[in-house]
Amino acid sequence: MLPAGSTVYVVDCHSLIFQVFHAIPEMTSPRGEPVNAVFGFTKDLLKLIEDKRPDALICAFDPPGDTFRHELYPVYKGERSETPTELRSQFPKIHQIVEALRIPIISVPKFEADDVLATVARLCDESQVFCRLVTGDKDSRQLITNHVAVYNIRKDHVYDEVALLADWGVRPDQVVDFQSLVGDKIDNIPGVPLIGPKIAKELLDEFGTLDRVLDNADRVKGAKRQQNLKEGRELALISRQLVRLDQYVPVEIDWQAARVGDFDAERLAELCADFGFRSIAERMAALSSGGAADTAPSDWEANYRAIDTPEALAELAKTLAACEVISVDTETTSVNPREAELVGFSFAWAEGEAAYVPVRGPAGDRVLPLADVLAVLGPILEDESIKKIGQNLKYDMIVLRGAGVTMRGLSFDTMIASYLLDAGERTHNLDVLSDRYLGHTTVKISELIGSGKNQKRMDEVPVAQIAEYAAEDADVPLRLWPMLHERLDRDGLLPLSDDLETPLVEVLAEMEWNGVRVDVDRLAELSKQFALRSQELAEQIEEIVGHPFNLASPKQLAEVLFQEIGLKPIKRTKTGPSTDAAVLEELAALHPLPRLIVEHRQYAKLRGTYVDALPQLVNAKTGRVHCSFNQVVAATGRLSCSDPNLQNIPIRTDEGRQIRSAFTAGEAGWKLVAADYSQIELRVLAHFSEDETLCKAFAEGQDIHTLVASQVNGVGLDEVTSEQRRGAKAVNFGIIYGQSPFGLAKTLGIPKEVAAQFIADYFARYPGVMDFMLDTLDTAARQGYVETLLGRRRAIAGVRKPGPPKGALFDDRPQPLQMNLPERTAVNTVIQGTAADLIKLAMLAVSRRLKDEGLRTKLILQIHDELVFDAPEEEVEQLTTLITEEMQGVANLRTPLAVDIGVADNWAEC
Repeated sequence: MLPAGSTVYVVDCHSLIFQVFHAIPEMTSPRGEPVNAVFGFTKDLLKLIEDKRPDALICAFDPPGDTFRHELYPVYKGERSETPTELRSQFPKIHQIVEALRIPIISVPKFEADDVLATVARLCDESQVFCRLVTGDKDSRQLITNHVAVYNIRKDHVYDEVALLADWGVRPDQVVDFQSLVGDKIDNIPGVPLIGPKIAKELLDEFGTLDRVLDNADRVKGAKRQQNLKEGRELALISRQLVRLDQYVPVEIDWQAARVGDFDAERLAELCADFGFRSIAERMAALSSGGAADTAPSDWEANYRAIDTPEALAELAKTLAACEVISVDTETTSVNPREAELVGFSFAWAEGEAAYVPVRGPAGDRVLPLADVLAVLGPILEDESIKKIGQNLKYDMIVLRGAGVTMRGLSFDTMIASYLLDAGERTHNLDVLSDRYLGHTTVKISELIGSGKNQKRMDEVPVAQIAEYAAEDADVPLRLWPMLHERLDRDGLLPLSDDLETPLVEVLAEMEWNGVRVDVDRLAELSKQFALRSQELAEQIEEIVGHPFNLASPKQLAEVLFQEIGLKPIKRTKTGPSTDAAVLEELAALHPLPRLIVEHRQYAKLRGTYVDALPQLVNAKTGRVHCSFNQVVAATGRLSCSDPNLQNIPIRTDEGRQIRSAFTAGEAGWKLVAADYSQIELRVLAHFSEDETLCKAFAEGQDIHTLVASQVNGVGLDEVTSEQRRGAKAVNFGIIYGQSPFGLAKTLGIPKEVAAQFIADYFARYPGVMDFMLDTLDTAARQGYVETLLGRRRAIAGVRKPGPPKGALFDDRPQPLQMNLPERTAVNTVIQGTAADLIKLAMLAVSRRLKDEGLRTKLILQIHDELVFDAPEEEVEQLTTLITEEMQGVANLRTPLAVDIGVADNWAEC
């Protein structure tokens, strides 16, 4: 057995494999075999080893055939569909990965993987070894003890007794009884009819155990509930046998073999090559050599202190002023920087040397007045010659701006560096980076302020506790800086970091600070209009159906569509026939009801997301909405927008335009100016493809959609119909997103054969586009990643190398591409990622010019390829010239960049 205090992670492999299979889109190996589940599972195992650094790791698999539970209850899991062929074929490959990592595989006939987890958990608990059960199966909650917890790898969340109580309201020893009452539809565990989680909790609160609940059925409130418990007694008892995990599975565990670290490096390299996993091969190699990639020794020596006297503050200022580089962090009362109040500052100036300066804290704790601290440290923060590094510095900039300090000299942001190195990673938070690169587990904020209903404000936590946490938050980025800097330089990404993404932090902070004014009265008016239209649609729907029903209930809607109306289900979910948007759109061609449902949903979404929600997001002090612009979310390099997400306001619908009309100039005598790159992605496609016809068309200022329609249909430019132009436009943009003939046929409402011929004719007319796509796929297959114009990288696995024409991706003549999702992603990333690079360059160029020329104009929004400015009316003419010059001049492409500019009182009219 492992020594007491060790940590072992036990993976319910089937649970994890099914999760990643459904979460990760289609991927194939160089041989064309499906590997999406293998890739996801391997990446999760790798992340587990790198981030959690367990002492031991065990993989549990379900055995083939039935288990003892099927003998007890033959219809156990009877509702589950058969494992898809494309997943079944991946299990041997997953076994190969696990074997190469030399992780013990445990599979016991007649017992499920859950029972293996239960047995390992018991052994660990008895030996005071910490055990984390990596599974999505809620049955494992019955195993929680002081040493055993369930680990959700998707959310990076440890589910312990506190979390169980908050979720289900029961103790671990009550989980089996709780599930016996409630049942489980997925596993076909019956439970007691009409007893849900809320009622089950109430019954266990009152009676304690399942046996007492059943024995006291006559004392339960409600005659119907009493009847259900009496009639469902046998079902509850059989459910208990099915739910209870066996903690004594006959298995011997080789704990020495379970220790992490003894990997078969040669075999791992072979498997990564065979499966096309180039993006993780390097990390696998690093693990094989004894640790996570680029991980430093975890000898953590630190000298952290709280600065709570004027003398100590003066000494700190003297130290910081003498530094060339310092790391900065702020502690506040809110994650919203516009609403946050400063609690303290932290600084690091050398490895392990950091300090926390408290300005707020619980009564009795010694803190310094904020004004005094700002008077001493403000000049250092504003000194551009002292370079600042940190994690998510945009947040700190906005918080400090609210305190009257403009932080200057931004030099390096570890969050952005991590994103540039691997844009496909799910998270770039400091805890993960510290684990991965420094081998150091940081103090978690939840350890200070808690979570959920009992969460504290940071200024309610004793200063002595915050000091360690806050100083570490400054120290960790300082230690990460040289490591991440070296990796960026090695991969050729340093210019992208230094010249684009890091300077952009200041521009985004300024945009978020400025915000955009919203006409609340206009939104109230729209809310009434949309509510009235929703009501009209609901009445039309009821008239067709013949009775009222809950339009928000997928179950009731499915009953109406597929049972009462008699439409045929298109696809199914775990709970029944799907009624999602794609299904309703397809059904709309067969019956008028689905179209009305779609329209009703659209109005409900617009009201809930924008019309009724936006007024609640208006800042009381500024009268504006202050969005958050995110640099490290979209893998293509595009910015995303949240709180609120204005990127999803429909552009081409009347309702979307009405919502945009509520965004107005900031004050009287000002205008909104919107500048939009014209067809930028098609221009980028023309640049990369070097297709003579496309490049010439853009150079001559022709309408590209009309030109394509003319050439593909063999008619003159002046003879192109609106329908032909619409088809050409769909093909132009469909090419960028790798649209198939089926997808184009669906978009245009034409036969698949016609759509296929349309695309084939396109490639015949523009051969440079085909060559570009082939070259991109070849590069992605060889390197494991693609690059944008500025060298931004995106790792992509599962791209097949274009082989000999016959029988491979392409025939020996141009025809519709048959690309899988990774291949479509590879092509799209080069184009969309380059467009993202260009709009970011434009933001920097225009912002610098506004500052240089002393204009009062403010950049307030960036939405896809559009920039929106709030400008005094007298500056508009100068501004439009400035914008045109800077946006068109950011890059020297083979096709000229074009900008459309609109000026109006509100966004809709721009």
